[in-house]
Amino acid sequence: MRAPRGILLPFGSVKLIFAIDALAPPRTGVGRYALELATRLIAHPGLEALRFYLRGRSWAARAGDLDEGRPGRLPLPLWLGRWRLRRLSRDHLFHSPNFFLPPGVERGVITIHDLSVLRFPETHPPERHADYERQFGRSLERAAHLITDSQAVRREVIERLPWPADGVTAIPLGVSPRFAPGPASSSPAPLSRYGLRREGYALCVSTLEPRKRIDRLLAAWRALPAALRGRFPLALAGGKGWLNQPLLACIREGEREGWLRHLGFVADADLPALYSGARAFFFPSIYEGYGLPVLEAMACGTPVVTSPFSSLPEVAGGAALLADPDDAGALRDAIGRALEDEAWRAQARERGLEVARGRTWEQCAQRTLAVYRQLAPPAAAG
Repeated sequence: MRAPRGILLPFGSVKLIFAIDALAPPRTGVGRYALELATRLIAHPGLEALRFYLRGRSWAARAGDLDEGRPGRLPLPLWLGRWRLRRLSRDHLFHSPNFFLPPGVERGVITIHDLSVLRFPETHPPERHADYERQFGRSLERAAHLITDSQAVRREVIERLPWPADGVTAIPLGVSPRFAPGPASSSPAPLSRYGLRREGYALCVSTLEPRKRIDRLLAAWRALPAALRGRFPLALAGGKGWLNQPLLACIREGEREGWLRHLGFVADADLPALYSGARAFFFPSIYEGYGLPVLEAMACGTPVVTSPFSSLPEVAGGAALLADPDDAGALRDAIGRALEDEAWRAQARERGLEVARGRTWEQCAQRTLAVYRQLAPPAAAG
């Protein structure tokens, strides 16, 4: 499989259609990526024109369109049948930030965040397999270029799909300025709503699904000395996920025993306070396309423990403590060190802040625009 090649466009001549289906709540990491990128593309001088696309409708993008992430309330969207979308995409480049190109788009850019459905099929529900089988191959056949969030996933795409190396670009994600260390004197309101106090809990933000290895984290927490569990209960935030009935039973047991707080899905507005108020942050996933919560926690000055697999060491940049979640002893020891080793905690905090300062959404947008400028729809090339 080989991506078609475009021509180099002069700066300022790119016409783009950007899909925003991933903004639908509850917003995941893919939705955060789409929102941050779309917000920076509006009125960007590197684009001659920008249109948004959502479930068969398209409209010229304007400043303020994505306020509060409510694209469904935008006025007078243009309905596009398949033939009309095909016609429009002949002189616009289409970017799907969420794996799939809609029918009617003959050529576009796709962001592939991970290959977890291919690499770990047992960790996904059957309907997701069916969706990939139906859409992913067809999208790749019409793709001009692929973007990944990390070098780790770029290597996988080239090896497993296969795809030519010059047709895949890795562009690291960024972190919003609102993720920053919170002063000890800051308002306790966001924490008090969840029954938490600053430096009195540890945090994990993750969807409840098998590859995230939350069950291993809970088992390791239960193995900690009772006094340590009592001082620093684990706060678990994130969507309900799938294939998790045994995990939900473990969560209920941890709550009954008093060392676990299950917060469920947490609003974006509360996340900075939760990160910066935590004693440490834990993200034991065995596979991620990027691992945005790791970067967000580091930007808030919170020491991080994550796994040594996939993109996570790349994102952590040497700032996090790496522990295999399937090694119960190693994970338990890493938890204890993150909670009690003050020398390591100070080092992890400073290094994490340094890494986070070098990852911005502005950089992500600029590098994405550089990909757009490499490509021109066929009708615009003559």
